[in-house]
Amino acid sequence: MAEPDTLRTDVLVVGAGPSGLMAALVLARRGVDAIIVDGKDGPTRESRALLVQARSMELYDQLGLADRVLAGRAEAQGAVLGFRHEEIGRIPLRRLGEGLTPFPDLTIFEQSRNERLLVDALGEAGRDVRWRHRLVALHSQRSSVAATLEGPDGEVVVEARHVIGADGAHSAVRELHGIPFEGVTNQHTFFVADAIGATGLVEGWVNVRFAPDDLLLSFPMGGEGHHRILGVVRDRELGGAAELSEPLLRSRLARGFTVGYRSSTWFATYRLHHRVAARFRDGRCFVVGDAAHIHSPVGGQGMNTGLQDAHNLAHALADVLVDGMPPRRLDRFEAERRPVALKLVATTDRLFSDVTSESRRAHLIRARVIPTVGRVVVPLLPRVLGGARVFGLISQIRIRYRMSQLVPSRSQVRDDVVGKRLPYVAGEPSNFDALRSMRWQVHGYGAPATLVRRVATSLGLEHHVFPPAPGRLRSDRLYLVRPDGFVAAQASVPAGRRAGPDTVPATFREQLDG
Repeated sequence: MAEPDTLRTDVLVVGAGPSGLMAALVLARRGVDAIIVDGKDGPTRESRALLVQARSMELYDQLGLADRVLAGRAEAQGAVLGFRHEEIGRIPLRRLGEGLTPFPDLTIFEQSRNERLLVDALGEAGRDVRWRHRLVALHSQRSSVAATLEGPDGEVVVEARHVIGADGAHSAVRELHGIPFEGVTNQHTFFVADAIGATGLVEGWVNVRFAPDDLLLSFPMGGEGHHRILGVVRDRELGGAAELSEPLLRSRLARGFTVGYRSSTWFATYRLHHRVAARFRDGRCFVVGDAAHIHSPVGGQGMNTGLQDAHNLAHALADVLVDGMPPRRLDRFEAERRPVALKLVATTDRLFSDVTSESRRAHLIRARVIPTVGRVVVPLLPRVLGGARVFGLISQIRIRYRMSQLVPSRSQVRDDVVGKRLPYVAGEPSNFDALRSMRWQVHGYGAPATLVRRVATSLGLEHHVFPPAPGRLRSDRLYLVRPDGFVAAQASVPAGRRAGPDTVPATFREQLDG
């Protein structure tokens, strides 16, 4: 029997869903040699994920892909809350996000289209997915990992310095490393239908409808009457059937919400899981996206979180493999992204449990409180909770990482910039345009240009000088910005001194040392 072919690369990406493709594309743009494989024969045709949040749009903008998404998306101005067939109130997320990001809209661009977008961009970067290659074994060595793949022409061995497992909820990378996938399976069945000719829904908005014992979500898919409809059906409502049938679903929608549709292009049911991998890293192997965490689709966070996992990790790998930063730079991936996943899973699990609970209290809230009090409360929610805060949480632009060991945690909490994605400043160019180079940078906003340049030059980094920006970016500070757009450190502008090696902030050096 012939020995399998052996390929060598810096990074092997297993899985060509949105997360794996994002990782492969960022690696390609940063000049990292990588191979991406998937057991399927091509991109996904059906997809459950729909929303591309503002933070993910910012990543696409960094990659030069945002305009393609905008050209093909369906828009949603915000969410309409209702009880049965009656509207209670509207939350205009577009208005809440203005000035916080270049992309304040809710963007509907389903997973299959995200995958095709990224596959095309990867091809333009000179990289192709090796479809129909399934991972069957992993063997860790001192300086690499040997992965055995079953391909259409037999076995292939890939020796890689690092492996990214982006291969979904049943991740072979995670399972071959024995990483526990901890969590629970929800007791209810979830349904999804791509409805054509839908009636009874507000066009151009996300519809959130309650009934005493029911819940309906819908998303506009572009074109009047085309909606993705989702909801929950309890086992007792199946009447002994093994699963929910589409005729039963349609009768429930008509009876409970006065919603109907002419036909569907896709109908499916499935159970929901809430799980987080015990580790996001095992030696030279990492897991991202659904391989690392799965949860309720409430809030449209899943695909977006996976895209950001991959973006974060790919930049960390490039920092080490291309820019020569110490290997401990890779430790930040798990330290930064796993707390995000844990918080997200806990939040969506709690929210989903609350809205689907069968307790008497939950039934009372859905049947009495929502229809009577909701008309007064819903319009006030953005003001009471803080419009920017509401938008920031949903859009994922408020995520914070612990960046520095030199700064006490309480000090960092008081700081409004470090550990967060760079605050957006509009203009021609905007400060986000600078991020397209995907390099570490020193920014100044009203700070002396010569100082910004000298500090950056002494560190071998790019520098960017902007006019004073009202808000969180101060003119008496310099900011160290990572390639992924997060502010790694800030430092006071030295008064009356020329910038030289002795004036380079210690927090800047700490970050660049990994």
